[in-house]
Amino acid sequence: MAEQNTPLLDVRGLNVHFDGRGETSHHAVRNLDFSLAQGETLALVGESGCGKSTTALALLRLLGPNARLSGSIAFEGHDILGLDLPALRQLRGRAISMVFQEPMTSLNPVHTVGAQIAETLRLHQGLSREAARRRTLEMLELVEIPEPQRRIDDYPHHLSGGQRQRVMIAMAVACQPRLLVADEPTTALDVTVQAHILRLLDRLRRELSMSLLLITHDLAVVSQWADRVLVMFDGAKVEEGPARQVFTQPQHPYAQGLLGASLHAGKEVHYRDSPLPEIRRTGAQGFRLVTPQRSAPVPAAQAGQPLLSVESLRTSYARREGGLFHAVDGVSFTIAPGETLGLVGESGCGKSSLSRTLSRLVPSSSGRIVFDGVDLARLREREVKPWRRRIQMVFQDPYASLNPRRNVHDTLDAVLRLHEPLDTPARAARIRQTLERVGLPAATASRFPHEFSGGQRQRIGIARALIVRPSLVILDEPVSALDVSIQAQILNLLVELKQDFGLSYLFISHDLSVVRYISDRVLVMHQGKIVEEGGHAEIWRAPRHAYTQSLIAAVPKPLPELQAA
Repeated sequence: MAEQNTPLLDVRGLNVHFDGRGETSHHAVRNLDFSLAQGETLALVGESGCGKSTTALALLRLLGPNARLSGSIAFEGHDILGLDLPALRQLRGRAISMVFQEPMTSLNPVHTVGAQIAETLRLHQGLSREAARRRTLEMLELVEIPEPQRRIDDYPHHLSGGQRQRVMIAMAVACQPRLLVADEPTTALDVTVQAHILRLLDRLRRELSMSLLLITHDLAVVSQWADRVLVMFDGAKVEEGPARQVFTQPQHPYAQGLLGASLHAGKEVHYRDSPLPEIRRTGAQGFRLVTPQRSAPVPAAQAGQPLLSVESLRTSYARREGGLFHAVDGVSFTIAPGETLGLVGESGCGKSSLSRTLSRLVPSSSGRIVFDGVDLARLREREVKPWRRRIQMVFQDPYASLNPRRNVHDTLDAVLRLHEPLDTPARAARIRQTLERVGLPAATASRFPHEFSGGQRQRIGIARALIVRPSLVILDEPVSALDVSIQAQILNLLVELKQDFGLSYLFISHDLSVVRYISDRVLVMHQGKIVEEGGHAEIWRAPRHAYTQSLIAAVPKPLPELQAA
């Protein structure tokens, strides 16, 4: 809990406008008031595009030149909006630090992760090169980066998504700031590391009297770790109060909807039984929770010949110091037509390497990948191309996986031209139909990736995978970066698309509650191996392997009042 009531940060009447072409302007944050006491944790929640990240960036004046800010942002009595650039540079990183939402786009790809952490220490604490390297190693150990002596000289692309996020957290807390703004700090982390990071942030908050502004879509995390909660919608605050009060007695219909749409450890529901409730607008300020109706029951997975059969698959990488690292080590499993197979495991366990090996984006070292009766592992590169149309991927980071110089139409058109012998009008019609099927207006085809919210970008990623009508879609953390309300919409969409197109899914996630909902069977991966396999309910209720037990034990527990919700 907060150690005293004196506000460290006091925001009053904050407004953020983004100027567009001509006289158009977007009012992203509207008359926002809030404060943080020293040592307090305030959670900022709301759907994608509601203004949470814009608010966070405004605190450090990190918004672009087309942003207009008004109001006041007082930090330790000094108005941040009135600081000159040298004073602002001293504030950033030393007194106020930030963990950004997308680590791959925040880390510099041409510098090692160690050099980037050390730069912060040398700039703000004046450490020598040797002292900064020692402190950097301590920080990498603190956030549980494996083999820190080796990883300190790695580049960002050498690390998994979760490991990159841990590097961002190490960089942010290296100078022991008085205020940490954490924009989805545990989004890419598995549950065991998430629990460690949250405990770490909480310990630093207490020991340093550090305030924490926590932006997250994980309501179980919020209920467990936040002192107060601020709920935003359409740039405005709709509810604020102590965490227990907001979670047990939410007053605003939108806050009530968020809780109803949330998946958490105490909520036992499966996609074959019911769609997830979604938040719907009713008028200018009204909201209601609606459970979509399905036109027909979801068909069961087909028995008989599996669509995909993986046998003793191994993927190895050469270590710089010599020898081989087996990212995928003797993995075997099957996926039936119409089945959703969940794959869980901690960051760096080999989940993403496995997905890239299955789609032949990286070569396997040994083993078989039998897809519809053909061993893809034995095919030459030019022989693989026809099969790529039938195995598509939706990647973990939708922003990094989309070409920023191509609009949506050109992105989808490039996929069609590569795989489908269609003329220009037919391709345009397929693009329009696919966008509308994933819930995007056809008019959005002319827009670029940076003009969409995170949830909309993920819909584009799904459209790119579906536009060639695949049989198997590999979904690598498809909802990990999405807010609760958008996550429910995307999961419901995936179920509908599975029905409509007869798809099979390999669903990769670190969120066990999501995997329990969307999967028919679940694989647990640890250090490159499958250590447990079972039904979606069986794995959760009676885990056999010690590693599976540790994963489930680390899942954030919501308030007892929410367990039965």
